[in-house]
Amino acid sequence: MSAARAIGLLLGVLADGAIGDPRRANPSVRFGELSRCVESRVYADHPLPGALHTTGLAGAAVLAGVATERFGRRGPVLQAAGTAVVTWAVLGGARLAANGTELARALETGDLEAARRTLGGLDQRQTAGLEVIGLSRASVETVAEHTSDVVVAPLFWGAVAGAPGLLGSRAVTILARNAGRRVPKYRRFGWCAARLDEFVNLLPTRAAAAMTVAAAPVVGGSASGAWRAWRRDTLAHPSPNEGRVEAAFAGALEVRLGGRTVYAHGQEELPVLGDGRNPDTGHVTRAVELSRVVGWLAGLSSAVLALLVGLRRRRRA
Repeated sequence: MSAARAIGLLLGVLADGAIGDPRRANPSVRFGELSRCVESRVYADHPLPGALHTTGLAGAAVLAGVATERFGRRGPVLQAAGTAVVTWAVLGGARLAANGTELARALETGDLEAARRTLGGLDQRQTAGLEVIGLSRASVETVAEHTSDVVVAPLFWGAVAGAPGLLGSRAVTILARNAGRRVPKYRRFGWCAARLDEFVNLLPTRAAAAMTVAAAPVVGGSASGAWRAWRRDTLAHPSPNEGRVEAAFAGALEVRLGGRTVYAHGQEELPVLGDGRNPDTGHVTRAVELSRVVGWLAGLSSAVLALLVGLRRRRRA
């Protein structure tokens, strides 16, 4: 069955690249809407309701994956097909590339309001006061972060745990983005979502950074710069995950990211990542290209990992 899972993961990656997001009833969008609906009914400024909200919805996503896996036990073709459909449903690589391209186009044409609107839909920072340099920096950071969150992490957990891993990891990322936001309202309610998100992304963020190092030369970037920035500049970051992929992107593109960032709750002085110049609109386009290459590497790596996991389980049996 490990071969069927590997094939399903690859087919899902191909579908995401060729077809893009499901045009109707996008599962990630619908899950986000469900999360906000449930939150409006159970919210309280206390960790317990937040934990129930997070574990209940994430658990439901995992159970849906378990049902898919059980259905796939009827044969390898069904398992490959089920894994492919779930992978296609949860991956966000095509949408990320489209949003990144839209950001780059808006910046190149000088339509800063359009760039601010697009960026505001992807990131929690305040975009109203950002000009070209600030928007370019934020765009590269956002593309890097989402490459890990919506591409590498689901594929990693899909290789390890199949459909439950795909759905569960994507659910946790959405819940953390909705209920784990950096605003006082969610400091206690979103505590569980934020901590669970840290755990789920602990290994994928490092895998994404390593793939960025490997992919850098493909887009004319610096592999040594990506490695150096990743290993050096994230040591000062307060989060165990945040900044790692961003630092690798900064080094690969030979730009400087991080620093002062303004959120709804106030401004934060984040570590400076990379030692190059300030990014411009061309770096946003290259970041999208780098994200695509990392996505394909993640797809191939997930298939290999699925085979290795299956081989190890057979040996134990």
